[in-house]
Amino acid sequence: MLVTDVFQFVVKMSMVIILAVFAVQAVGGIEMMKTKLVEGGRGDVLNFIPDTNSAWMPMITFLVYISLNWWATWYPGAEPGGGGYVAQRMFSAKDERHSLLATLWFNIAHYAIRPWPWILVAMASLILYPGLADPETGYIRVMIDHLPPALRGLMVAAFAAAYMSTIATQLNWGASYLVNDFWRRFVRRDQDEGYYVTASKVATVFLTVVSAIVTFKMESIGGAWKLLIVTGAGTGAVLLLRWYWWRINAWSEVSAMVCAFVVSLALQLGFGMDTDQPKQFAWIMITTVAITTVVWLAVTYLTKPESQDTLTAFYRRTRPSRTGWAPIAALAPDVKVSADGLANLVDWIAGCVLIYGVLFGVGKLLLHETGIGLLLLGLGLVGGFVIYRDLSRRGWATVVE
Repeated sequence: MLVTDVFQFVVKMSMVIILAVFAVQAVGGIEMMKTKLVEGGRGDVLNFIPDTNSAWMPMITFLVYISLNWWATWYPGAEPGGGGYVAQRMFSAKDERHSLLATLWFNIAHYAIRPWPWILVAMASLILYPGLADPETGYIRVMIDHLPPALRGLMVAAFAAAYMSTIATQLNWGASYLVNDFWRRFVRRDQDEGYYVTASKVATVFLTVVSAIVTFKMESIGGAWKLLIVTGAGTGAVLLLRWYWWRINAWSEVSAMVCAFVVSLALQLGFGMDTDQPKQFAWIMITTVAITTVVWLAVTYLTKPESQDTLTAFYRRTRPSRTGWAPIAALAPDVKVSADGLANLVDWIAGCVLIYGVLFGVGKLLLHETGIGLLLLGLGLVGGFVIYRDLSRRGWATVVE
């Protein structure tokens, strides 16, 4: 699967970059695109901070996106506390060092490099097809109208590659949950491996059918993502803190998931709030996160912690920061933690500087704002250097085959 994903990534990234080039040429180049966006009243899309009077991104919604979503919400596979397909890939790595470096590259490629071809095509579509009833169709219209016929087949193949990369990952991930965490644990415990392989195949087919039905009922991709975000709002904190605080238990996570689901649905169905309305989406997020956080913290303190044996085994296996695991660390003094407390915090800050510096630096260069672009790229490189220095100190900077 990993080899297939690499091939699919190369195919789809190559084609979306090519499409971005043709889209920008169709509107007369970068400078002309910027001018036409301003003249058409869409110059706000060029700004990081939107117009406070913007209908599509009110300030409260903008603040929710940049200050709340990244830590408070669960979304399939790449939740804030790790897991899903990110963990799936880490487990497939040669060793811990390879998994760390591969995950670092994933974050750079996924968040800092991949978005810009999409963004450029989206901005071009605002000029080429103003006032679309369904803006999501703009991308396809650009492909049909401005991509040479000889490349359209490759573009369709790139769409298929992107789709299959995602669907294969999600189906494999979902089947592993159903079989390993449910069927094998609670229903059939003592079967041979062949039985569980067959069960996995059945689970994969089942999930494929269910996902097809759900997809048929959905009206937009954006709506689907908003639904997932609001129903998982408030669970992100507990998923993060389980690595830093020994007191988190299974009931903490269960209560967070149930409360977030119930509160978000109650706000939408009971109070008529609509996730497609930017301000209402923001208030759904704020309310759900606030209530869910209070609930899971209360449940955590009202329920017993996990047993010392379980916590000690977890500590030995994952070696989390000693700062929030002091009582358990005292039971396992032989466990060596390569980075702790302040070192972890510095690496986290450096990682954010690296990703955002490269993301906005590349964007500024593409939009011909060279000075600020180089400055932001420089900041990103500083963040990368800090991480490299720390990994060198721990002997992890160089991958040895």
